[in-house]
Amino acid sequence: MQIHVIKRNDTLWNIAERYGSDYRQIAVLNQLNNPNILVIGQALVIPDPRREYVVQSGDTLWMIAQRYQIPVQEIAAVNQITDPNLLFVGQMLEIPYYPYIVQLGDSLWEIAQQTGVTVNELMRMNAITNPSLIYPGQVLKIPQPSRPVKEINAYATKTGAQGAQEILAYGRLLTYVTPFTYSIRSDGTITELNDLPILEAAEATNVLPLLVLTNFVEGDFDSDLAATLLRSPELQEKLITILLEEMQEKGYQGVNFDFEYVYPEDRENYNNFLRRVVARLHPNGYLVTTALAPKIRSDQEGLLYEAHDYKTQGEIVDFIVLMTYEWGWAGGRPLAIAPINEVRKVLDYAITVIPRDKIMMGIPLYGRDWRIPWQEGTVARTVSSQEAIQLAATYGAEIQYNDTYQSPYFRYTAGDGQQHEVWFEDARSIQAKYDTLRDYDIRGASYWVLGIPFPQNWPVLQNNFIVKKGDV
Repeated sequence: MQIHVIKRNDTLWNIAERYGSDYRQIAVLNQLNNPNILVIGQALVIPDPRREYVVQSGDTLWMIAQRYQIPVQEIAAVNQITDPNLLFVGQMLEIPYYPYIVQLGDSLWEIAQQTGVTVNELMRMNAITNPSLIYPGQVLKIPQPSRPVKEINAYATKTGAQGAQEILAYGRLLTYVTPFTYSIRSDGTITELNDLPILEAAEATNVLPLLVLTNFVEGDFDSDLAATLLRSPELQEKLITILLEEMQEKGYQGVNFDFEYVYPEDRENYNNFLRRVVARLHPNGYLVTTALAPKIRSDQEGLLYEAHDYKTQGEIVDFIVLMTYEWGWAGGRPLAIAPINEVRKVLDYAITVIPRDKIMMGIPLYGRDWRIPWQEGTVARTVSSQEAIQLAATYGAEIQYNDTYQSPYFRYTAGDGQQHEVWFEDARSIQAKYDTLRDYDIRGASYWVLGIPFPQNWPVLQNNFIVKKGDV
């Protein structure tokens, strides 16, 4: 897989020819509504036809296996497909290996260099015991290059049939799903959530569901509600009992606490609450996790930050989702949602107080469209990457790329004369985030949020990591 940025006079056909790919594969993988309309500055993911195949309408796994002369079971295994009948148009499948005919003068080391794998990987795949004993005309199997294993979580706000369909489509690339949200009540009980469809889809794709519990009420996080719970050990014990019952009944494998705008004076109360939860849930085999605001130092001021104790929570819980997004928030000035320079500042601090194997870096799957000149009180509109590109195409805008933020953006003037500025995610910006994940060697990543189409994310994820599955 490679990333190509559209330049003037590019067409899908000449791009495909340049990379030795198929224009139909590129069009479907990038979900191009009209392959004849490309935007200058638009990033495209280009599949490698030897290593990757993009599912087309009418395909079956058996047909794809026949095309590559590889057993269905091997393709299913390398792609972590639990049901061979569960294929989706646009899904990129990794081909376990492709043939290479040894040429006169070839060495195993040279072949490894050419194909991006190691000599040991070639020897293992081809049952070679002596690397010197290869001969011209010999057919070698070239495996997929090795990649780090990471855990991937995704929050999902659509928990009914639509949410279930997304888990079926992308579940093979997820370790956890966190349906958003159950909320606490002042009496220690919790609200209800229509989560059975998404839980069934998670089970079908071997994704571990974590119950999300928040102090979210009628569209806002309620500081007083959090205080009511965190200042009452009796309410906490009642809540934990209810959580256990809910998780046991529905098949959740753990809990994710997303308590936001907690009063600073409740910082240690929050820590003690988490200790109680761990004491009750760990003996029953459940994970306990939290979501924390993006801090760059321990004494960072502000209601969003002060009660979020990185060091102590890192000692108590199994892992922490750092919400490294929303610099470009809906009520603020136009800005990249997750500028990589700011994300790295958070990670620079986090790794000094939280074990690296407990850190999940937050990644946004969305963008925003601001009216400009920006005025206080205006609210930006959330857009998908697909919608952003369509806006650029409609209004003749060229997509720019900010190297400091590692994020694409553009400006356009709507039909009513109103000017706009759009920041969003594309294959380049998501690659920058995966580079960061690799550089910091942390546990994994957590998406906010499923339900906003970003087709390029998934092949880029596959190209960078193997997603850990099953009982973690």
